[in-house]
Amino acid sequence: MYAFFERLFDPLAPSKVTRPPKSTAAFFWHFLGPIRWLLLVTLVISGIAAGAELALYAFLGVLVDWISEGAPESFLADHGWALIGMAVVALLLRPAATLASRGLINLAIVPGLTNRVRWLNHRYVLRQSLTYFQNDFAGRIAQKVMQTGHAVREAVVNVIDGVWFLAIYLFGTLALFAGIDWRMLVPVLVWIAAYGAVIYFMVPPVRRKSAAVSEANSALTGRVVDSYTNIQSVKLFAHTEREDSFVAEVIGRHTNAFRRLMRAIFVMTVTLTLLNTVLILAVTAQAVVLWMDASISVGAIAVAIGLIIRLTQMSGWILRTITHLFESIGTVQNGIETISQPYEVTDRQGAPALNVTAGEVRFEDIGFHYGQEGGVIDKLSLTVRPGEKVGIVGRSGAGKSTLVNLLLRFYDLESGRILIDGQDIAQVTQSSLRAQIAMVTQDTALLHRSIRDNIVYGRPQASEEEMMRAAELAEATSFIPDLRDLKGRRGYDAHVGERGVKLSGGQRQRIAIARVILKDAPILVLDEATSALDSEVEAAIQSQLQHLMRGKTVIAIAHRLSTIAAMDRLVVMDKGHIVEQGSHAELLAQGGLYAQLWERQSGGFIGVDEAAAAAAALKAS
Repeated sequence: MYAFFERLFDPLAPSKVTRPPKSTAAFFWHFLGPIRWLLLVTLVISGIAAGAELALYAFLGVLVDWISEGAPESFLADHGWALIGMAVVALLLRPAATLASRGLINLAIVPGLTNRVRWLNHRYVLRQSLTYFQNDFAGRIAQKVMQTGHAVREAVVNVIDGVWFLAIYLFGTLALFAGIDWRMLVPVLVWIAAYGAVIYFMVPPVRRKSAAVSEANSALTGRVVDSYTNIQSVKLFAHTEREDSFVAEVIGRHTNAFRRLMRAIFVMTVTLTLLNTVLILAVTAQAVVLWMDASISVGAIAVAIGLIIRLTQMSGWILRTITHLFESIGTVQNGIETISQPYEVTDRQGAPALNVTAGEVRFEDIGFHYGQEGGVIDKLSLTVRPGEKVGIVGRSGAGKSTLVNLLLRFYDLESGRILIDGQDIAQVTQSSLRAQIAMVTQDTALLHRSIRDNIVYGRPQASEEEMMRAAELAEATSFIPDLRDLKGRRGYDAHVGERGVKLSGGQRQRIAIARVILKDAPILVLDEATSALDSEVEAAIQSQLQHLMRGKTVIAIAHRLSTIAAMDRLVVMDKGHIVEQGSHAELLAQGGLYAQLWERQSGGFIGVDEAAAAAAALKAS
């Protein structure tokens, strides 16, 4: 039985990655449209369950009249078939409809819709640009994705369980009261108007306050996750109390926002309690007066009072349901602001895959300023020939890493173009571009998965032997067999912790190099690839990198000039411009910026400025 309902909605059903709409109604339809028939069937069956309950209340009044007016000896003969009919409704129709509606809601819609929304939103957000993630907390973004899936689900369930059920009950009650006596409608209509006023005037403020709580909750999660993610820095600078204050500030905001929400809900609850009390008294009094006037029967009084008590009981949880509905809508609207942002870097319509035949990289008069008026890179041109090994040198902030980020199309150029084998990288798909470029960065972050998973990330289809060979070439086999995590997994099965924190910087770097070796892309980018390694390991890996670079186009960035001095050509950058080019010996002979940087090195690193060089010289003396 479970499987029948669960198969009705597959949250991982194949679909295109599309941007969720910005408007609230369109956002809901984006996710509900594909399951509209499931929702319609659920509404119909829930309506049958509610209608069957109303029919039982109506039959109760008729039954009371039959009992009070009829003779016991002929009761079954006179009303037997009616009793059997209502028994079918009570014992079969209502339970079957109720169970079917609960099965559709609890087993199909609730788990399926929640994770469908999360899955589709995650896929869209995952393809956002680096800037998108750099401008926000990762924890906050994740919170929005998770909350929005839950909120869409809650909104749908609240409509089915609350709004829809209330609508059927209200119309059914009005119809039954109209059949009893039109004067019985008066107190109910007044109550409906007052109930509508409560929803109209009191629920929207609750929604706004709920959205404020949701935003405060996301900010709180973001700050907590930020502290945990950077726990090494927190410990290193002994700033646990500072982090306490950092989080306490948001907890205070969250508490105040939550209190304001609870106040609004309390006022709404008090108002509804008063309305329900007045309704019960008014209907009871009206029924008694009409009975005394012989306008209605005893059975009608039983139906009226029974329905009103049931309605007032329902009104509380339905109002809470409607409140939760608006809260969920507020949460969705809050999440839309984060999730539905357009991509900053997109593929052209029908863009082909990059085809690398030789590996030539050409920067043609490129400009990029991170959206500012100037600076970073301006009118830079550079050609890296197929198979050439080029080292990029310059002070911090010269634009070296930005140049590499533009090559990988993490950002779109503001002017000029970048060509690989004559193909403009802006005209090909991003995935095919990055598939042809392997990169080892200075700040290596690993996935919180096994050593094996992290290495084969470079080429998921690689065999076990190929994976282990890559680890061997990266000089990683010296420590991998000794690894063990908290769950007892060893060696290649051991998990490395978030961002690889359970490994040393040198170990993370060697895993990253193994990953790149396995990828075996025709264009290789090294951004301080050996900076985290000690001299002995670096010397061992340098020989493997030389093997890795064979036959590839290489762009290497390094502050440690000794690591790139043997490159075919060195390109010196300063303030976003290329100021010198040539071999190591040629640049030293020129006596320019490269020669100055070389002279300022202390222990193989570039001094940042004259003051640093002077301080080093003073210390040495």
